[in-house]
Amino acid sequence: MARSLLALASALPAVMALNNGLALTPQMGWNTWNRFGCGIDEDLIVGSAKALVSNNLTALGYNYVLIDDCWHADSRDPDTGAPVENKDKFPNGIKGVADQIHDLGLKVGIYSSAGTYTCGGKFGSLGFEEIDAKTYASWGIDYLKYDNCYNEGRAGTPPVSYERYNNMSRALNETGRPILYSMCNWGEDGPWNFAVDIANSWRISGDIYDNFDRYDVRCPCTDMLDCKLPGFHCAVTRILDFSAPLGQKAGRGHWNDLDMLEVGNGGMTFDEYVTHFSMWALVKSPLILGNDVTDMSDDTKTIITNDAIIAVNQDPNGSPATRVWKRSLPDGGDLQLWSGSLVNNQFVFAVLNTGTSNHTEDISLIDVFTDQGKSFGSGTFTLFDLWQKDDSGKWGKNIGDFQGKVSVTVGAHQTKVYRATPASGAKRAVDEL
Repeated sequence: MARSLLALASALPAVMALNNGLALTPQMGWNTWNRFGCGIDEDLIVGSAKALVSNNLTALGYNYVLIDDCWHADSRDPDTGAPVENKDKFPNGIKGVADQIHDLGLKVGIYSSAGTYTCGGKFGSLGFEEIDAKTYASWGIDYLKYDNCYNEGRAGTPPVSYERYNNMSRALNETGRPILYSMCNWGEDGPWNFAVDIANSWRISGDIYDNFDRYDVRCPCTDMLDCKLPGFHCAVTRILDFSAPLGQKAGRGHWNDLDMLEVGNGGMTFDEYVTHFSMWALVKSPLILGNDVTDMSDDTKTIITNDAIIAVNQDPNGSPATRVWKRSLPDGGDLQLWSGSLVNNQFVFAVLNTGTSNHTEDISLIDVFTDQGKSFGSGTFTLFDLWQKDDSGKWGKNIGDFQGKVSVTVGAHQTKVYRATPASGAKRAVDEL
C-alpha cells in the first residue's frame, strides 16, 4: 500500500509541493506561537513584522511572518464553508494583515491542522482542504504550517498520513500560488519517508520546550525511528538526538524541521541558546524565531544575527551535518562531533558538550572528514571559529592551520563550530575521490 501510494505520488509531479520552487534553502522567519500562543492580534503581528525590518533581521533572511493558531473566528462561513478570521483580533482581515506585511517586503504565513480542530480548539481543515487553500491564496498567503491535532485517528501508518497531508498539498498547488507547505505532524509515521514529494518541510518530533536537556515523560520517545507517541515538552538535546539519523532525508526544497527556535524566551543560558541555534542551523532545520522580536536583549540579538552560522544553514549545497560520534563523559553528559559539507570545497563541524563541566578533546580530522575518506582527512585545513569575531568584527575568526587533529575545549552545554577549508594535501586528495 505504502509503495503504491508513493509510486502514484512520483507519477503526478503537478501536485507535488516539491515542484513549487520554494525552500531551496531552509525557510527563515518568525512565528507567533512559542511566545504568544493564542494571544495574538493584528497589531502584534504587524508590529513584529516591522521589528524584523528595523532590527535588520530581514537582511539576514528572516522573511516569513507566520500567524500560528487562534486567528480563527468561532466558525466557518455558514454559506460557503470558507475559513473566517476573528474580526476582533483582525479588524482588517487576514488579507489586510498580509497586505501590510507584503508592503514591508516580507511574506506571510497562516496555520491550520489536518484534523477537525486545530490544537487550540479552532476549526481545522480536514475535509475542507480545497476551500481553505483557495481562501489562503486569495488572502495572499505565502506559507502554511499544517498541524496534526484532532485527526480522527487517520494516522498510525504512513499511507494513511500521506493521504491526509497530500490532500492539502494538492489543494495548495492547484491554487496556482506558490505557498510553502510546512507539515507539523510531530514525526508521526516517519514523514521523512513519505512527505519528501509533498511538502517543503516536516516536523520530526514532538513540540519543543524552552529547556536544554530536562527529561519529560510527555516527550516519551528515545528513538524517533520507532516512536508512536511523539508528544511535547521536548528539550533541545532530545530533539537533536531524534534528528541524528535523518540528515540523509533532507535536501533542497524539503527539510527536516526540528521545530521553532526558543532563543530569547528565557528558559536557557546564553551557551545553551548558542548550542540550540548552531545545531538547528547545521542540520538544516528551518530557522523560525519564536521570541518577542520587538523586545530583545543584546545576547539574543548576538545569537540570531550570527551571519556565519546562518550562512551554514543557508548554504546552497543543502547538505545537513550528521553526527559522527557521541561519547559519554564522566559527569553524565556526552561529547558529540557533527560534520557536514558546504559549497566550494568548504566544510563545517561542531563539537557539542551536553555535560555539566568543561571538557577538552583532541578532535581527529580524519573523524571530521569521515565521509570524504582517510586520505582527505589527513590533509592540512585552515579552521575558522564561527563564534569568534576577527579583527574587523566579522564572525569567523581564522584560528590557524591544522593537520591530524585540533584540540577543542568546550564548556558545559556549549558548542564550538568551525568552518574548514583545505589548505594542502586535502585539496589533492579530494581530486582523487
